[in-house]
Amino acid sequence: MNKILFSFVLFCLLLSSCSGDNKERVQSAEDSIQVAQATTDSLPLTFSSMDSLTFYPDAMVELFTPLGNQIFKPGKVPFEFNVKNFPLRTSSTSIPRLRMILNGSDPEEYSSPIFQKELTRGTYRVVAYLVDEKGFALKNFGNYVDRDFMVGDSRAFPYSAEPYIAVNFPKNGQILAYGEPLLFDFLILGGDLALDNLKVKVLIGGDSTEVTSPNSIRITNLPKGDHQLRIQLLRKDNKELDGPFSSSTKTVFVR
Repeated sequence: MNKILFSFVLFCLLLSSCSGDNKERVQSAEDSIQVAQATTDSLPLTFSSMDSLTFYPDAMVELFTPLGNQIFKPGKVPFEFNVKNFPLRTSSTSIPRLRMILNGSDPEEYSSPIFQKELTRGTYRVVAYLVDEKGFALKNFGNYVDRDFMVGDSRAFPYSAEPYIAVNFPKNGQILAYGEPLLFDFLILGGDLALDNLKVKVLIGGDSTEVTSPNSIRITNLPKGDHQLRIQLLRKDNKELDGPFSSSTKTVFVR
């Protein structure tokens, strides 16, 4: 009887020891995962030029309606574009290849060059442009067009010869998977980065970069959370430009 009791006690001690070892191993694995996660999250942001411009020198988009400073009644405003030497759809992609930005908002995609949009009273600046198979803006002269018009009782924008920026992506409120790069793509209207001594400053959190070419930018190592992307078109001497569309702010979420 004593031998049986002694064996039972010894078995319980061994079982308790093994259980403790397993808990320690599980805890150790969890600690390793947390350390790896913390290491990844603490990596510095990286800004890199994509250097992947797509050239369609013969592609052209023209805007027939609205005319410059044309006035419309509030409601459905007609838009009529003429696209030359460029397919709005291809067999290799289903992405609509005509995009339009109103007053610096996020771009909207259109598969037809003629459509209507419901608009309220105000003064509007339209920027329309063509995109390649991956959605990047085409940046040759003629690949894009801009124009001002009014809806209802409104005043025209004050005249300005200053260049301005239109952001193709990211879109405001865009959600990225953790580890996915953030892509920044843009157009410069009414000027040229090199010829006019301009630069684009991109700020996100405490990090920033300056862009002096029209190439798109890839931003990597964004930690999980909400991030505000601040974009400014500046002179190379850091002088700010006049006009309401020389800067833009986009919020992105990393989940």
